[in-house]
Formats: sequence, C-alpha cells, structure tokens
Amino acid sequence: MAKKNLRTKRKKSIVWRWASGNLLLTLTVLAVAEAVFLLFIHNTYYSTARQALSSRISAIDGQLTARSSVSAVERAAVVSRMAEEFSEKDKFELMLYSGQGQIVATSSGFIPEAETSPPDFTDALEGADGRGEFIGMLASGEEIMAISYRLPKPAGEVAVLRLVTSLTGINRQIATLGGASGCVILAVFLFSVFSGLYFVRSIVLPLNNVQATAEEIEKGNFTARLPARSKDEVGLLCESINHMAEELGKTEQMKNEFISSVSHELRTPLTAIKGWIETLQRVGDPADPNFHHGLRIVAAETDRLEGMVEELLDFSRMQTKGLSLQIERLDIGAEVGDIILMMEQRAQLEGIALCYEEPEKLLIVEGDRNRLRQVFVNLLDNAFKYSAPGGTVQVRVSEEENGCAVSVKDGGKGIAPDELDKVRQRFYKGRGAVRGSGIGLAVVQEILDAHGGSFTLQSEPGRGTMVTVRLNSTVTKTEDSDEEEISAGR
Repeated sequence: MAKKNLRTKRKKSIVWRWASGNLLLTLTVLAVAEAVFLLFIHNTYYSTARQALSSRISAIDGQLTARSSVSAVERAAVVSRMAEEFSEKDKFELMLYSGQGQIVATSSGFIPEAETSPPDFTDALEGADGRGEFIGMLASGEEIMAISYRLPKPAGEVAVLRLVTSLTGINRQIATLGGASGCVILAVFLFSVFSGLYFVRSIVLPLNNVQATAEEIEKGNFTARLPARSKDEVGLLCESINHMAEELGKTEQMKNEFISSVSHELRTPLTAIKGWIETLQRVGDPADPNFHHGLRIVAAETDRLEGMVEELLDFSRMQTKGLSLQIERLDIGAEVGDIILMMEQRAQLEGIALCYEEPEKLLIVEGDRNRLRQVFVNLLDNAFKYSAPGGTVQVRVSEEENGCAVSVKDGGKGIAPDELDKVRQRFYKGRGAVRGSGIGLAVVQEILDAHGGSFTLQSEPGRGTMVTVRLNSTVTKTEDSDEEEISAGR
C-alpha cells in the first residue's frame, strides 16, 4: 500500500507532469522535425539525381533528333560513338539496349549478364511517353537510379538508351546529414532536459522546503522559517509563509497569555467569593456587620465574574456567527448621556471626575442601540481602570463633516508608542495592563466595523489616552417632532 501511494504521489508530482507532458511533447516535436528533415533531404537529393539523368537523356535526344534524316546505319554509328566517347563515365553509365532487352554496348565497356530486362526498359519500350524509371538494388547490393529512353527511330539494333547512376554517394551524404541533424536534435533534447530539470528543480526543491516547513508549523513549531533566496513567485510564497508563521506565533503567544490572564482574572473573584462564603458560614449571624459586608463583596465579585464571562461569550459569538444588528435611528448624544448617568455612581465610588460635553443639537445616526452602548461602556470602563483616584475622564460628542465623533479621554499613564497599534488586537495586554480579558477594544472594533465606523487612539505616556469613535451617515435634526420621534424610539 505504501509503495502504491508513493507511485501515486510521484505521478502527481511536478517532475512527473513535466516529464510526461512537456518533455514528451518536446521529444515528439523533435522526432517529427527530424523525420521531416530526413524526408526533405532524401527527396531533394533524389530529385537532383533524377533531374541530372533527365537532362543527360534530353541532351542525347537532341543530338539524335538533329540527325533524324540520316540512315539507320549512320544513327547506329552515332549512338555507338556516344557510348564510347561518353564524358561523364565517373558519374553515369550509358547503356544501349536492343529491342529484345539485350545489352548492345555500355560506356564502361563492361557488359553484364542480365537474365531479365530491367523494369525501366520495359516501361520505356511499352509506355506511351517512351520513358521508364527505376530505383532499386542490384544483385551486388548497390542501390542505383536508372532512366530508360526509347529512341524515336531505331539505330541499327539499338532501340533503348539507359542512363544509370549509383546512389551510394547520395545515400552516404543523406546519412551524414541525418547523423548531423540527429546530433543537433539530441543536443536540443538534452538541453531541454537539463534546462527543464534545472527550472523544475528550482521550483520543486523550494516547494519541498515549503511543504516541510508547513508540516513543522502544523505541528506547532512556529519558529520554523524558509530561506527566501529569490524575489520571484516562490520567494514571495516563502516570505508569505514566514510572515504567516510569525503571526501564528504571535497569536499563539497572545492566546497563551490570554488564557493565563483570564485564568488569573477568573480566579480572583472566585477566590474572593469562596473566602467570603466560608466567612459567612462561620459568622452565621445576619446581624453581624461582617455578614452584610461579605454579601456585598460576594455580589460585586459575582457581577464582575458575570461581566467577564458575558464579554468572552459575546466576543466568541461575534467570531463564529458574525454580528447581527438591530438597526434603528438614534440620537447619539442622548445615548451617550444615558451611559454617563449610568456610570456616574462608579466614578464617584472610584474618586474620578466624569465630565460630559453634550452636542449643541441632535445628532441622528442609524445603528444598533445596545451594541453602540456596549462600545461606549467598554471605553469608559477602560478609562476608569487606567485613571487614578482624583483623576478626570472627559467625554465629548461633536458633529463632523461626514458624521459625528465621540471622544473619551482619561488622565492615566497612557500607552507606549510601540504598543499603540497592538492594543486593538484580541487577547493583547500591554506591559501596563490592569485587570480584564484583553478583548475590550477588539469587541469595539468588531461593532464599529459592522456599523461602518472606526476609532482612533491617541496616547502619550504619563499624560493619558484619548479614544475617538467616528460614525458615518449622520443626519442633523432640530425640530421638536424629531425630538419626539427619537424619544419614542428609546
């Protein structure tokens, strides 16, 4: 089974697909090109030899035509002299045949014994055009090309002229050119193989490294990195995977810190609740001042614990199911004013001055009342947590050109410049973070994104932080009927 899977994996690999596709196509094209080239030079050389024979036959025919008026005996003498005085004996052989197919004379003087007449002699003697052609092998193994020509008028016993040339030299030249072209084809093929292998390996090897690194990352080794040796697509892929591993490592670290932080945050109220319950059990007297004090602490810690759990569950729902909104028209100034009234008691208990600057007129937006209240409660909660007793938290609602802005400014210790962009991330808790789950601003970001809004952070260490929420599509209303409409919608 393992061998079968290995073969399947190889068949699906880039090298296999390149070898079975591109390389096979290249080989086929080169083979076809070689076959076409060999056919071309074969036809060209043979055509040249045929043309040379035909031109010699035409020259002899011209000489005989010029003596057509002489007697048959004189024509026989002329033909005999042609054979004897033939000037191209090194290239061709002129043979004189009788009408019965017997060789009368040859330009070489050698008369071979022929049992049967050659096919081209028969074609010339019996054909309408008086010509015949033959390409074939002699008994000696030599390949020849021959053209036979029937004389228009007999010259004694000579009826047919036959011109023969050897194809040995031509075949040798064809073989030489074929071998040379074959070497070129082989060189091109080998070049294609090696260049293709180099190119494929330049992709496959980095991809193998990518696969190995991805497997390491899958196992939880977020320190695994790929060397980005090039700036091509593979190099960019390596950089992307390295960045992904770095971000996953940061997320893993934040997750671990979050779990540790939440565990600590949950343990604190649970410890207080458990301790006071044990104390109340020992006291057992409702009239004892510690009894009522303990009940207040248990109730407060329970509320705190419930708020943390609700915040975590709310954020989890946002991440898994998305955020559903119940959109309605709201007066943002009135909504913030209600939250200020709700938070005033806490501000007094913590010794913090809460200042609210209302807008001069109604600022109407479309949004989810409960979700927007959640945003401002989270921001005020953060402002209170990072403000010391005696400090001031300022809230201001103002109109802007394309909407409205709600700013919350505290006088706390501020946020370090290198952490200003990180505090938006879920689970992130900075160096000076106090109690909390670390997802408050992440929840704010999710809600504002769903409303098409945004928020900015401005902070200076030692001088506090200001968060400004901006909501778009603001409609300004000033009439009494509009005020009644918004009040009724609350």
